[in-house]
Amino acid sequence: MNPKEAAKLEVSRKVAQEIPGYTYGTPEATRSPVSLADLELLKKAVNFTEEDQRYLRVAGEVLADQTEEVIKKWRGVIASNPHLAQYSFGPDGKPDAHYSAESGLRFRQWILDTCFRRYDQDWLNYQQEIALRHTSVKKNQTDHVESSAYIPLRYVIAFTAVINDAVKPFLGAKGHSLEDVERMHRAWCKSVQLQIALWSEPYADSKFAPDEW
Repeated sequence: MNPKEAAKLEVSRKVAQEIPGYTYGTPEATRSPVSLADLELLKKAVNFTEEDQRYLRVAGEVLADQTEEVIKKWRGVIASNPHLAQYSFGPDGKPDAHYSAESGLRFRQWILDTCFRRYDQDWLNYQQEIALRHTSVKKNQTDHVESSAYIPLRYVIAFTAVINDAVKPFLGAKGHSLEDVERMHRAWCKSVQLQIALWSEPYADSKFAPDEW
């Protein structure tokens, strides 16, 4: 696939025409302090290969019309755990429907970005933007809500297990072989692990998110 075809594919992969607060590829997204060279080293650390990139695209085709259901599954786990659910509550201690709807669209788009985007500078920048939106630096600003000041890093990391485990049945929903489902799932898990490593960056910087573990 040539660069023009790849770019065209990326543009077409959106869960909605308008996604509030989605600043991918714009100057509004914070530039990552992580270099592309460092990103390549992180890819090697998780053994993220060209085969994984191919199977992520296959996974994206499988998940494209299931993103809403995947998010419901993940959020069901959050809702059943008050110590996790509290981070999206409003001042009244109840879920904020506006916050849930707009962040949910971005969460669904994140699935497609994980599978279809090229892991280039724009992608790297948006990982930093996502990370900051979990910390006190930017949480609540995007959706103009009043909620908890930040999401602790420990829960961001721990919830990876749910994100990875719960997505697997959806990868098997379109009749692919067990071997292909395993390869899609392995590629997905590597990518999520890579992203979690990037999201930890501002938490590790005392200028941004001290004491937010």
